[in-house]
Amino acid sequence: MKRRVVDIHPHVISTDTRAYPRDPLWGRPSAWSQERPASTEQLLQAMDEAGVAKAAIVQASTCYGYDNSYAADAVAAHPDRFTGVFSVDMLAPDAPARMRHWVDRGLTGLRLFTAGSTVEGQVPGLDDPRSFGAWDCAADLDLPVCVQMRIAGVPQLRVLLARYPRVPIVLDHFFALPLDEGPPYASAQELFRLAAHPNIHLKLTPVILAKAYLGQASPQSFFGRALAEFGASRIAWGSNFPATAGSLKTLLDEAQQALAWAGDDDLNWIFHRTAERLYPALRADAGPATTHDDRSKEST
Repeated sequence: MKRRVVDIHPHVISTDTRAYPRDPLWGRPSAWSQERPASTEQLLQAMDEAGVAKAAIVQASTCYGYDNSYAADAVAAHPDRFTGVFSVDMLAPDAPARMRHWVDRGLTGLRLFTAGSTVEGQVPGLDDPRSFGAWDCAADLDLPVCVQMRIAGVPQLRVLLARYPRVPIVLDHFFALPLDEGPPYASAQELFRLAAHPNIHLKLTPVILAKAYLGQASPQSFFGRALAEFGASRIAWGSNFPATAGSLKTLLDEAQQALAWAGDDDLNWIFHRTAERLYPALRADAGPATTHDDRSKEST
């Protein structure tokens, strides 16, 4: 039987820069957003070709900054296929109000972009007390929070874990850790220690998958360890399409091939069940009326 697949990390970018003006974080657009943007329609076509049932569109921070309008419009136009993950300025006094605005627009997750292609290293301030009002709001709204960050930010992350132990936190790209030294993966020990926090989840994307083929690393030795530490119910696949070059079908095929050694139950969690627990709107039986409260009703 064909496995159901849900994607929790694609992006969309409109060609209409008047309706959706670009305003990247820190004023620097990512290369991929300029070279290979994908519209809502292109994402839908790619999903159909790849056999991806639903997706959580992640705000393209390096294109639109904190204006989540295009992602929200995509969700509104196709609530049967999409939910969305928005970004706000967590340090702004009106952050909770902005969060409620985007939730009212149908988006069901929050994203923090504190490291990546357009910024050097780890941006400070993840644990800034000025952000606690926004984190309190995320807790109130039962929002999962995905964080793009690097291993250097773990001390800041631990402050948040102590303060918000019930907020689901999803770490984008496994911190994009270097893995080339191979087992026992000394560079990943800090990541593995985070498994002690049950609200920590991992997003398995082509970014970390590529690193698992370098040097002495292998997908089975690294992701096998991650499965042993976290369990498959805290790991979810994301395509990173179109930020990672290649068709969505190719990106999915590569992920499935790299994990072919895993058991069927683990693969079901990685490719759809974890995503559906984090974002109930992605469940097969979910309609536009799905609420955040539904997550607490689903058995684990």
